Amino acid sequence: MAAQRIHLVRHGEVENPNGLLYGRLPGFGLSELGARMARVTAEDLHARAVPATRLVVSPLQRTRESAAPIAELFGLEPVIDERVIEPTNAFEGRRMTGKYGALRRPGSWPKLVNPLRPSWGEAYKSIVARMREAVLDGAELADGGDVIVVSHQLPIWMVHRALSKEPLPHNPKHRRCSLSSITTLEYHPATGFVEADYREPAAQELSAATDEGAV
Repeated sequence: MAAQRIHLVRHGEVENPNGLLYGRLPGFGLSELGARMARVTAEDLHARAVPATRLVVSPLQRTRESAAPIAELFGLEPVIDERVIEPTNAFEGRRMTGKYGALRRPGSWPKLVNPLRPSWGEAYKSIVARMREAVLDGAELADGGDVIVVSHQLPIWMVHRALSKEPLPHNPKHRRCSLSSITTLEYHPATGFVEADYREPAAQELSAATDEGAV
């Protein structure tokens, strides 16, 4: 029997003309390009006949919109799960770089004292724990089928680093989790999860996309 798979899908490009770190803020949906990216990723999953029986989605607008074409093509009802949401961040709603960026303001510096935790938001270990719970529950409730989880860059990257036994603190510039990418895990009841695949179905759109609002 083939191993059960969990497909961690990142949302598409977000409409963010002011270059803000949007985090969990409301009102940040997909751009026109982002909607196309989400459709391409949904079509990739469908074309490969992924035997998905459960669709788990972060409650934020950009993930719900990214999940919509998956729900349509697979005939699945999205299950909203707070555990796969974007982490909290003290800099939400602000620009991080540039002349007036948060990193240039002395008042921001106390939030940057411990990048190992990190001190500006939810602890990396907390992100790993809640993602693990959500993915385990999704696998159990999928009745043997695959699970598609539409989430965010940092939660997906934390899963990757945990499974790879790499330190959780990292340089955000080195994350391998592009917009509308798919990180696939295999679940073996006896041994747990392993990472099985990574792909970028919307790779042709990435050069025109802006990706600067993620935590």
